[in-house]
Amino acid sequence: MLRSANRNSTPSVLTILGCGTSSGVPFIGCPCKVCRSKNPKNTRTRSSVWIRTRGKSLLIDSSSDLRQQALREKILQIDAVLYTHPHADHVSGIDDLRSYNFLQKTDIPIYGNAWSLQELTSRYPYIFSTEPAYREGGGTARLVPHLFDSAFLASGKPWNVEGIPVLPIPVSHGSRECLGYRVESVAYVTDCSYIPDSSLDRLKELSVLVLDCLQLRKHGTHFHLDQALETIRVLRPKKTVLTHLGHDFDYLTWNRKLASIRESKVSLAYDGLKLRW
Repeated sequence: MLRSANRNSTPSVLTILGCGTSSGVPFIGCPCKVCRSKNPKNTRTRSSVWIRTRGKSLLIDSSSDLRQQALREKILQIDAVLYTHPHADHVSGIDDLRSYNFLQKTDIPIYGNAWSLQELTSRYPYIFSTEPAYREGGGTARLVPHLFDSAFLASGKPWNVEGIPVLPIPVSHGSRECLGYRVESVAYVTDCSYIPDSSLDRLKELSVLVLDCLQLRKHGTHFHLDQALETIRVLRPKKTVLTHLGHDFDYLTWNRKLASIRESKVSLAYDGLKLRW
């Protein structure tokens, strides 16, 4: 398994940019207690994380709320983007990546499985096409796609992303394959309804696991709370943070309840949370 190479250097940091479901929290027009809460930790933008390690800056997904997340966290550099899957809440901030092309004066590599890259290139042809008509006026993001094909995903090997070993982890998101990612001893697994045994093996000996947990009742394409907790009992990471949260979860109420779980330290994510290793 991947081990941390940062014991004698600056600590690596994973920042929760957004921990909300596809609708965000508060839901538009919802009168529930969580959606009306004045606690800022109950305000959840769309799910994404930012990883800084070994002097590099990696983004996982370009969420619908990327612009406000990047401004809030003062993200001034993005060396690569890892895509979990192409649903709108995880990709539709893609146009805001052009700001980093302007700042860095270079193309940005992006990574994903065939589903993600096929959807991105067809949905945003003006970014990926070489046809002059798409380039008129300029101002588009300059992104270079890199495919994690099925043979590579089955191999269980890490990919060198800008000098950082990144291990993609196939999981089921309903009937489609979504990717989680492991960087050193930290893993991010969102939009997940099932984790096969081969992928569970890639999630052992973690210092931090950020894990999908949409709601309290069972869902067809996401973990609900009982599934998330059972996965935590199997993997036994040192710390787990639940993400992609809907409005079932009041931050203070559920953190008190989760504090009683002894197998692994479990808590809810909140926007801006920083996890170091």
